[in-house]
Amino acid sequence: MFSFPTPSVYQSSKCFVTYGVMSHPNPQQVPAKGKPWSTVLAQDFVHRVDLILPEELLELVRDKIIGNPGRTLTFYKVIMQLGQILEGDFFTEYIKIGNIMMLSEGKLDSENVFSLKDGMLTMYLEKGTYERAGLVGKPHGAKGKRGFKPRWIVQFDLRSPSMLHGKKGFDRLAYACKNVFNTPVTWLFYNRSKTPVADPLAAHYPTKYTSHPEVSEGLLVKVPSLKPPPAILNSSLELEEFATDIYEWLSLLRLESPRVNANDKVNPYLSGYTVPGDAEDNQNHKLCRISWQGFIPPTWTQQILADVIHTLPSKSWFSLGATTFARGITGDSADCTILRPPNSLGEYFLWDIRRYD
Repeated sequence: MFSFPTPSVYQSSKCFVTYGVMSHPNPQQVPAKGKPWSTVLAQDFVHRVDLILPEELLELVRDKIIGNPGRTLTFYKVIMQLGQILEGDFFTEYIKIGNIMMLSEGKLDSENVFSLKDGMLTMYLEKGTYERAGLVGKPHGAKGKRGFKPRWIVQFDLRSPSMLHGKKGFDRLAYACKNVFNTPVTWLFYNRSKTPVADPLAAHYPTKYTSHPEVSEGLLVKVPSLKPPPAILNSSLELEEFATDIYEWLSLLRLESPRVNANDKVNPYLSGYTVPGDAEDNQNHKLCRISWQGFIPPTWTQQILADVIHTLPSKSWFSLGATTFARGITGDSADCTILRPPNSLGEYFLWDIRRYD
C-alpha cells in the first residue's frame, strides 16, 4: 500500500492506494477482514454508491442485483431531540438490543452535529455549547486552521452496561440533553436490525425514503487500458502514475463529465484533460453507470461488492465507488473506489481517500 504525498499544508485528505489480490468471497458469509472489505466497512455514513461496468453486463446486474428485493435501500428522516433517543423503548429496542445508525443535520466544522453508529454516540460541539453541557471531551479538528473556531468532540458508548438511568455518567448526559441539547433536530435514520413489532420510531412521525438505483446506459466512452503494466510491481512511480490516471478517469465517469466521452471536442484551452494512455490504443466502448444515493450503511456497500463479484464473469472488469457525506463547509468527504481490472485473477486496485480533521 502506498500513500500519495499531500500537496498542501492546508489540505486535510490523503489518498492511500492498494494493489493486491482478493479471494473469492463466500456467498453465505461476506468477508469483513482484509482489504478491500475492511476499507469498505471503515466508512461511516455513505451518501452515494456508483457501479461502473461494460454495458453488455448490465442485464446480469439488472436481474440479480437491481431487481433483488433484498438489496432495496430504505431509510428515514425524522425530527427528534437528542434526549429522546435515550428514552423508553427507543433506547431499549434500537440501541441496547438493535443496531441502528443516525446522523443529524449540520456541518461538523461549524455546527453542533450528532451521530450514532454501533451504539457509539458522537457529538461534535462548538466551544460555547461544550462548556454549557459540562461533559468530558477532547479538542477536535486540525490546529492552526485560519477561520475555524475551536471544536470539541464528546463520545458515549451507549451499549456499555454503565449507560443506564441512575448511573452517574448516563445521568450527566441526560441532564445535558434536557438543559442544553433540547432543540429538535432533523436526523437520518437507518435500521440495520429487525424492526420491533411496536416500532418506537413511529411515535416521531418519520418520513420514509427508498433509494431507487439510477441507471445510465449507452455511455460511449474513451476507455484506457485498465490492465496495470508489468513494471508496476517493481516501481512505486509506475504504480503512482497508473493509479492516479485511472482514479481520475473513474472519478470523471462518476461525475458524468463530458471529458471522457468518445465524441468530446472541448477546446484544449478550456480543458487540458486527456484520457490516459496513447490515443491510438484507447478504444471507444459502451459503459453503464448504476448509482444509489441516500443514507447508506457500509455493510450495504459490502454486500453489493460481494454480489457484483458473484454475478459478473471472472474476466470482466468493474469499478465500485462509495462516497461519504460531506463533513464540512468545504464539502470534503471520504471516498473508497475499487477497480477489478479485466482478465485478472482476483487482482484489484483500491483507492482510499481519508479525511483528517
